[in-house]
Amino acid sequence: MPQDSSMLDGTIASIDGAVRSLGLEDDMRSVLVEPWREIQVGLPVRMDDGNVRVFRGYRSQHNAARGPYKGGIRYHPNADLDHTRALGMLMTWKTALADVPFGGAKGGVSVDPRELSTSELNRLTRRYTMSMHHVLGVNRDIPAPDLGTSAQTMAWIMDAYGSIHGHTPGIVTGKPIELGGSLGRAEAPGRGAAVVGCRAVVDSGSTPDQSTVAVQGFGAVGAAAAQTMFDNGAKVIAVSDVDGAIINTNGLDIPALQEIAKNGGKVSDFDDADALDNDALLALDCDVLIPAAIEDVITAQNATDVRAKIIVEGANRPVTSAADDILVEGGVTIVPDILANAGGVVASYFEWAQNIQVFNWELERVNLELDKKMNEAYDVTKTQADRNGGSLRKAAFDVAVSRVSETIKIRSYVG
Repeated sequence: MPQDSSMLDGTIASIDGAVRSLGLEDDMRSVLVEPWREIQVGLPVRMDDGNVRVFRGYRSQHNAARGPYKGGIRYHPNADLDHTRALGMLMTWKTALADVPFGGAKGGVSVDPRELSTSELNRLTRRYTMSMHHVLGVNRDIPAPDLGTSAQTMAWIMDAYGSIHGHTPGIVTGKPIELGGSLGRAEAPGRGAAVVGCRAVVDSGSTPDQSTVAVQGFGAVGAAAAQTMFDNGAKVIAVSDVDGAIINTNGLDIPALQEIAKNGGKVSDFDDADALDNDALLALDCDVLIPAAIEDVITAQNATDVRAKIIVEGANRPVTSAADDILVEGGVTIVPDILANAGGVVASYFEWAQNIQVFNWELERVNLELDKKMNEAYDVTKTQADRNGGSLRKAAFDVAVSRVSETIKIRSYVG
């Protein structure tokens, strides 16, 4: 059985595949793989009990050939430099594939945010910002929320950065609407995943209203993806959160589930459904599976259990490289993460542009422009895949690496 590789190794392998496919030189490969800058900091924070605890923080600025670094900040116990580096690389290819004027970066703090109070998280975030502010900026590096962080976290960063550099709304995206955030930004990653998921369904010879869908993870991404699939007529038969999963083969009432989640409830609080094991959700007989929680949920060990015809990667690398090989060989279509969850950075681009122009867009315009960008990214990926006979993942990396390498050449970055 093939062995699962780390996220970093898997990402580098995808880059290497694109380098070979495009006939790029080894020198260019080195430039594409190596991060341009990385920072690791200690973050001493006074806890509510009066003791000081030192956290470890990271920022990996992978590539800025196409524009300012762009990428979220993750609060998670498993955050480390390799993990952050891999996610920063993925952001470079994601922004290039979506054709937005950004590079790629990622930040992280090794912490379980559920164990900290709101005031402790506030102090931690401000300490992180003070340690990183010299490498951030509207035209340098623009963070956003990620796993374990939120619009509130971005508000704290904006305020801490502004205390040094003056009022700068464009320093972060994904912030509260009241502070210059964009309508539709929170739902954009899930909406974008559903848009390209529907395209994959049509390309398979079916239609969304004839399709069944299972969504692993009912957080911001999964809930929005489920809602958008539901709005397009798909039958969402199963969803899950960290506390469990539910199923109704006749279709779940996604708006009702949204209300439960907004009020702090769990999907298991929904009455019109049966309980389901979280792992069993990944093996359901359905047309579309959207893993939208964390990475490495479909591995070499459980890939053969997957019965979905289409997988849409709402999360970052939920399918390992070894599992990807198994599934693609078995005829499963995988819409890769750098395409499927690019809606977040596309909407972040819109928010950044609104902040610079000091002009707010209506929600209808945000969604219209988002759908356009996602469809364009899907089109160029599908065309590349059809031309070369490869998977959508291989095609997506070919397009993204080609765009970044061409920009590096034009800029004469290598002296």
